[in-house]
Order: sequence, then C-alpha cells, then structure tokens
Amino acid sequence: MPCIIEEFISIQNEFAVTIARNSAGEIASYPVVEMEFHPEANQVEYVICPADISKETEEFIQKIALQVAESYQHVGLLAIEFIQDVKGDIIVNEVAPRPHNSGHFSIEASYTNQFEQHLRAILNLPLGETASKLAGVMVNLVGEEGYVGEVIYQNMNTLLSWKGVTPHIYGKKMTRAFRKMGHVTIVNKDLTKAKDIAKKVKNTIRVIGNQQISCD
Repeated sequence: MPCIIEEFISIQNEFAVTIARNSAGEIASYPVVEMEFHPEANQVEYVICPADISKETEEFIQKIALQVAESYQHVGLLAIEFIQDVKGDIIVNEVAPRPHNSGHFSIEASYTNQFEQHLRAILNLPLGETASKLAGVMVNLVGEEGYVGEVIYQNMNTLLSWKGVTPHIYGKKMTRAFRKMGHVTIVNKDLTKAKDIAKKVKNTIRVIGNQQISCD
C-alpha cells in the first residue's frame, strides 16, 4: 500500500499569517500571530496578535508567506500556518484559502477585519489596512468534556460585562467535547493584559450540553 514517511519534528512554536490578494495582484498581509494549542485536543486554544517574536523572525515569516501567496496566484484570503522547530527553523505547515480561525482576532483588533478583506479581494477592490488598532487575543470556545446535547453557555453575562471582551457564537445547537462553538476576542493596549484577560475568559465561560456523560 502506498504511504508517505515524514520526518518527526519537535515543535517549539506555531505561527500564522493571513494574506489577501485581489485579481489585480495587490497583496496585503496581516501581522504574524502566535498560536497556542490544547495539549490533548491538538486544536488552537489561543491566537495572539502580535506574536512575541523578533523583528527578524517576523520579517522572515512574512517573506515566506508572500512567496507562498504569489506561487498560488490565489484571489481572496490565504491563511498560512507555520511551525518552528526546536532548532529555530521555520517550516510552512498548512494553507487554507479562506477566512480562518487564526484571523478571527481581526474582527475587533484590526482596521480591516478578515471577512471584509476577503470580499474586497474577490471583488477586486482596493485592499484595506491590515495593521492592528490594539493588541488582540482570540480564545476558542469549545465543548467541555463530559457533556453532549443542546448547548448551554454558562457565565456569558459575566463576559459581556468585561471591557474589551467580545464573544462570537457560531449558532451550532448541539455540542460535544472539543467541538468549536464560538470564540471570544480580547483587545487591549497592553498585550500582557490582553493575555491575562484571555486566561480569565477561558476559566470563566463553560460550554456544556444538556446531557452529562461519563469520561471514564
């Protein structure tokens, strides 16, 4: 049976860049974001903008991202994910030709959010400003382990009372463990404060179902 053997890579960090390109060839790039993953579910928990990296690393990642975008000659958005191994090497890991989870921070944090930018690109309009107004952290809302069924969002009112915190619910009626049900964006002038609030968000809101099941 045909198979592919790949080298095992010890991952140190994961990053992403969202690139927009219209049919006229105009390209705009969002800042590099850092992604933190859940150790068990292997899905993104936090997306942090800007990434805590050197200027040289930022420029290198942006350079590679632009080369990838040019090679595809795509129109619209292209989310490009990178891994950094323990030696410090940067490797392209995945591409997604659409608005992407790694770009949701832009809804509140950027001058032009990724959805508007996608429309501008596919309609061949001038692309919008991609700089950030504030530091932004996105927290994915996923179904809690031990629950299934009709979704219940506990402590949502608490989140709505916090400044700079904006929940987004995807309208999925049924939940299960680790199913993506929404996300919360935190914006702040201070990235450290945004990260701290993001941790509070993660520890406050619960996405559960109306049926509790055994995790044994």
